Amino acid sequence: MSDTTGSADLASDAATTPDPPGRAGLIRSIAHRLAGERPALPVEGRLPSFGGATGWLNTDPLTPEGLRGRVVLVDFWTYTCVNWVRTLPYLRAWAGKYGDDGLTVIGVHTPEFGFERDVDNVVMQSRRFGVEYPIALDSEYAVWRAFANHFWPAVYIADAEGRIRFHHFGEGEYPMTEMVIQQLLLNAGAGDIDQDLVMVEPRDLEVAADWGTLQSPETYVGYRQSTGFAQDDVARFDQPRVYTPPLRLPLNTWGLTGTWTVSGDAGVLNEPGGRIAFQFHARDLNLVMGPSSQEASVPFQVFLDGELAQDARGSDVDPDGSGTVRDQRTYQLIRQRGPVADRLFEVEFEEAGVEAYCFTFG
Repeated sequence: MSDTTGSADLASDAATTPDPPGRAGLIRSIAHRLAGERPALPVEGRLPSFGGATGWLNTDPLTPEGLRGRVVLVDFWTYTCVNWVRTLPYLRAWAGKYGDDGLTVIGVHTPEFGFERDVDNVVMQSRRFGVEYPIALDSEYAVWRAFANHFWPAVYIADAEGRIRFHHFGEGEYPMTEMVIQQLLLNAGAGDIDQDLVMVEPRDLEVAADWGTLQSPETYVGYRQSTGFAQDDVARFDQPRVYTPPLRLPLNTWGLTGTWTVSGDAGVLNEPGGRIAFQFHARDLNLVMGPSSQEASVPFQVFLDGELAQDARGSDVDPDGSGTVRDQRTYQLIRQRGPVADRLFEVEFEEAGVEAYCFTFG
């Protein structure tokens, strides 16, 4: 979960773990009881205007007045945010299950990186993730400011009278969020709502983090927010520099090999054969990256402790440990199937022209 400064939040209130077998029935029974009792929810204000949106996808422009009579779930997201991606299976499921009962889900896409302002990128990635509910493009942060929001992801739920009754920042709290949806729909007069909670089947990036083993934080490559850069003392920012690999990388530090330009937002590879290395402790390692030009594609190979990452490859890596950067997005490069320990990750790019923005873990 990130705020506008890009800081990572690994606090327990943002963490979630899969429900162990046997808990599903208990949760459903709790949902039934809560729905029957209809506990009071606070009124947190009025649903703000979406008038600052720079565009809309999947719908004509929506307004609080036009949504009156419906329960509205507003979800702030940006498509490279892995914390948001891991909430997406629930958002899709709620939109599908409760749409006919009076729920409208609106995704407010507020970009973190410059390339996320590109509407074509948002269209491509929303289709890739199966986001079919309405999307408000918030490239100028006007809707973000109207909600006084600070986080990706962030959920706000308004009742049929346009009053915000619930919010949640970060991952988790899925049963509680769904029970709020159900309660507000019942309050609005919906009948015969299926009060069993949705069951989701996340895949790839959507799978919840292994919070029990996660010891590596979100880490930015660009110098404005960078932490853990092992070559910071010899770096030259905003100009090309030949980096030799660090002799040793302590946990949660990273380094470069080859000719790179480290800018405020990203590290840009200037010549073929460059590498990035990261000493990490997590099941998954992801990297936000993309080609410098939209027409380019950059082949890469992924290594774990010096060996091709074939058995621990992520969803964006082929069985032989290779892959290709074609789009500006989050790439899952490592998913370990065995015990999690301190490991050395490396990715080598066969051609110049890749931009690396941010590491995330799961």
